[in-house]
This record gives sequence, structure tokens and C-alpha cells, in this order.
Amino acid sequence: MSDLRIERARTEAQLADWRTVHNTIIPTAVLTLDEVRARAGRNRLDVAYLGEVAVGCSTVRPPDEETAAATVIARTLPGFRERGFGTALYERGLAHARTLSDEGIETVVLASNEEGLRFALARGFVEFERYVLPGDTVPFVTLRLG
Repeated sequence: MSDLRIERARTEAQLADWRTVHNTIIPTAVLTLDEVRARAGRNRLDVAYLGEVAVGCSTVRPPDEETAAATVIARTLPGFRERGFGTALYERGLAHARTLSDEGIETVVLASNEEGLRFALARGFVEFERYVLPGDTVPFVTLRLG
């Protein structure tokens, strides 16, 4: 993992890399580059690189009117899983999220992403809600850190 580096997505190239990883892992909620730019204004978006290749991304959402908890979402491309990259993204995001809220930490995983659900459950998250976005059929699972 010595070649892994995690960078805040600020440049157009980094935002495009974040978008590529997000859209690959969450094909039911594909984002445009404009939508990613808007998210970068509200949330912390990071990209994990192995050398020059984007292998994962993360989102840290601050608390909002819907939840007092901060949200941490770590995504790793399938070909790069089980190598600690997701853990590195998650731990970095978790450290930042803890500075945003004393009311807990949540995560969101697409229900069809069984590896992502196992990852969250193994770190002490507990499912508390499922929801389907309008027009979608695959639910998102919201989990809270126990």
C-alpha cells in the first residue's frame, strides 16, 4: 500500500476520477460532472490513487436538517478490493467526520453491493433504514455506527 495516496478532489481531473469511481460502484445513481462539482461544495470528496490510477473514492457529508450524524462513504473499485484501500479511505473519512458531529456516524451502501455491506457491518455499523430513489429498483441501505 506504500504507493497509495489519498487526495482531496479539487481539480477537474480529480473530480472526474471521483465521478468515474462513484458511477462504477453506484450505477443506479450516475452523476454528471456538474453534480459532482456541486457535491464538492457541500461535502469532502477524496480520491485514492495507486500510482496514477484512481482505485477508490470517498464522501464525507456533514450533518444536515435530516440527520445530526456525519456520513462517511468509502468506495473501492472491484479489482482493487481486499487490499486495504477501502480501509484507508474509510479511516481518513471517519477521522474527518468525527470533527463534524458528536451525534454519530452513518454510512450508505447500495443494497446490491454485498462486499460494501460486509465492510460496513465488520466495522460496527448497524442497518437502520432502506430506501429507493424515485425511478430506481435497488435500495440504498443506511447504517449507523454502533
